[in-house]
Amino acid sequence: MPSGVSRRGLLWGAGGTLAVAGAGVGGFAAGRSGADAAGAAQPAPGASYAFYGAHQAGIATPAQDRLHFAAFDVTTTVKAELVGLLRDWTEAAAEMTRGVPVGGGTGKSYDAPPDDTGEAVGLPPSGLTITFGFGPTLFGEGGRDRFGLAGRRPASLTRLPHFPGDRLDAAHSDGDLCVQACADDPQVAVHAIRNLSRIAFGRAAMRWSQLGFGRTSSTSTAQDTPRNLFGFKDGTANLKLEEARLLDEHVWVPSGRDARGDWLAGGSYLVARRINMHIETWDRAPLREQETIIGRTKNSGAPLSGGQEFTAANFALAGRGNKPLIDTRSHMALAHPDHSGGRQMLRRGYNFVDGNDDLGRLNAGLFFLAYVTDPATHYIPMQANLARNDRLSEYLLHTGSGLWAIPPGASEGGFVGETLLG
Repeated sequence: MPSGVSRRGLLWGAGGTLAVAGAGVGGFAAGRSGADAAGAAQPAPGASYAFYGAHQAGIATPAQDRLHFAAFDVTTTVKAELVGLLRDWTEAAAEMTRGVPVGGGTGKSYDAPPDDTGEAVGLPPSGLTITFGFGPTLFGEGGRDRFGLAGRRPASLTRLPHFPGDRLDAAHSDGDLCVQACADDPQVAVHAIRNLSRIAFGRAAMRWSQLGFGRTSSTSTAQDTPRNLFGFKDGTANLKLEEARLLDEHVWVPSGRDARGDWLAGGSYLVARRINMHIETWDRAPLREQETIIGRTKNSGAPLSGGQEFTAANFALAGRGNKPLIDTRSHMALAHPDHSGGRQMLRRGYNFVDGNDDLGRLNAGLFFLAYVTDPATHYIPMQANLARNDRLSEYLLHTGSGLWAIPPGASEGGFVGETLLG
């Protein structure tokens, strides 16, 4: 399974999962019933992840610290040009994740632009992963089927519904294609999107993009639980790459589920939501109110029913006045797998701060990214419930939204999306 060795000697398997020789949910801060969060070795600085494999890297891969996410609209109407773009993107992504310049860097002619923009020359791979996805509009919209793909659109690949309280901006929503570039060096992540955008010229144009920092989820048991901009530990209940059985159940799309979408087997669905946080209002709320809204202590991340961060929450335990210690409308209670049919997701969200608004308030929040086996069962019902009942909603505003089908990984010599377009 492993197909590449990092510069520090680590061996990484298909999809970016750790394979050291000899080694054997939703929302902001849902509870996790699990054991100690220690185990797998941490990746070394400058480590690289194999681009080719059964699954795309950047999903079940230890979450990096930086993100540059971009959505593109395909501008060509020629299917062969779309295939050519995906081939070119695949080749370039494989080079950049190895830490080498695109096309060798300098180009074939001194009188032509270089093949690589150059700002990452001399930098290590920094754990770069590049993940590609297809939006519902790629398969046709309004009776217009540009590439003859309408009959192969999976039933679950539709625009996400408009949830209560959404104030969506088209400038931060949807897109025919998406690219998620994650790395531990922001310049490496930005370099990846910049080069892919340059390569797309004449075939696709960037619709919108989002920079992120400070991952808000851990995707490996080797990683500590990070904090979001509200100061709370975030993603305690998140799925981990070491939990292969749960990934098969909740993240990867199985074969045979949807005849039209069988090309997606081994892939996943990506939900993206740009969530602005009312930082100044939250900062003036008493600690008791903050913890009641979240359902956890701010310092340790333990559930309000007692214990430590990974102690299973006791939603029935009552306190004064016979009221549950964990408010039934707290974010943790509503997002917990126990209250969502046992469904889970793999989250890879990031904090963002995009300056300030006209009133001097921070334009900041969470860029929520989650991978699920089916958004119709694993995301939409939970988000509809949160939008109606979550006490945290008072401090949030969803301003961007998108859903993409993430095809399985590519083999060397092939390209991402070959199961659909090959």
